[in-house]
Amino acid sequence: ADVAVNAVIALLLEDGEDASALDGADTSGGAAAPAPTADAPKAAPATPAAPTAAPAAASGDRVIASPLAKRIAGQQGLDLAAISGTGPRGRVVKRDVDAALASGTGKAAPSAASATTGASAPAAAPTPAQGDPVFANMPEFEAVANSSMRKVIATRLTASARDIPHFNISIDVEIDKLLAARKDLNGRDGADYKISVNDFVIKAVAVALRRCPDVNVSYTDDAILKFKRADVSVAVAIEGGLITPIIKDAGSLGLAAISAKAKELAGKARDGKLAPEEFQGGTFTISNLGMFGVKSFNSIINPPQGGILSVGAGEQRPVVKNGALSVATVMSLTLAVDHRCIDGATAAGFAKELKAILEDPIQLLL
Repeated sequence: ADVAVNAVIALLLEDGEDASALDGADTSGGAAAPAPTADAPKAAPATPAAPTAAPAAASGDRVIASPLAKRIAGQQGLDLAAISGTGPRGRVVKRDVDAALASGTGKAAPSAASATTGASAPAAAPTPAQGDPVFANMPEFEAVANSSMRKVIATRLTASARDIPHFNISIDVEIDKLLAARKDLNGRDGADYKISVNDFVIKAVAVALRRCPDVNVSYTDDAILKFKRADVSVAVAIEGGLITPIIKDAGSLGLAAISAKAKELAGKARDGKLAPEEFQGGTFTISNLGMFGVKSFNSIINPPQGGILSVGAGEQRPVVKNGALSVATVMSLTLAVDHRCIDGATAAGFAKELKAILEDPIQLLL
């Protein structure tokens, strides 16, 4: 059969997209994308570099984007022309839209009508579909619209739980020596710092990653990326969500420097003043709920990282040493790794190294 020029005969999906992404997709054709004038790039070296974003399209230029990226951008009021694409030939894909949402960039310019009036009509509050049996017998409720941050969190964590095979290891760490060292450091005359247990954990994780480099990795379809330094992300609860500011090259910093940087970043996170480079990236994440009295918990890996450490509360527990019963302050840690790039024995070796460092914190000086 004859096919009209520029008629759409197929739509291709990116990784992570499904057929529902085609709902409402533009199938009317349009001008074909110009063919690239440069020769096709030669094969990349064995270790792939991170994808480089193509420059955002100038106003009026046709933007190449995946159906899912178009749909999310439309729902969030983003201007695709203002988003740099990292897909083939500069195509804007879902990860580019997610990054724009997280950083607050790419917002569409106000329409002519709203520019004239100086304000736009408020968005209607979301309500469940009429007759939806799920809500038919529920009590009265208030529908709170999902913020852009909440949608990004939901999208990323759902993808992580679905696509990454999590492998979990739990260990108990006796921290009495660590607590004594902390008390000694914080009690010194003229000390202008207050080191926390979490600061010790950040430093210990960075040292353990240096000793176990096969855990400081990220999985890609073509290669496992082994990072040359430990940039440790630390989960911080903020109003309406969660963010993970980064202690960069934590292994090269002392405890006082880590403490100061962690406090600075946490304050900026709660004030909404983090720069994108202060929370985008990181090679490993720490999530600590010990201050809430939580004994242990499992975390979801923060992609594209290869691992995350869940830190529980330190509490006094009975322990047996040399056949005798005694009491020690014990903290439970749970390590989750991406089993595609980190094997069980490798994860166990990292956990063993981390335990040894925390139970003998003088190793942090090595």
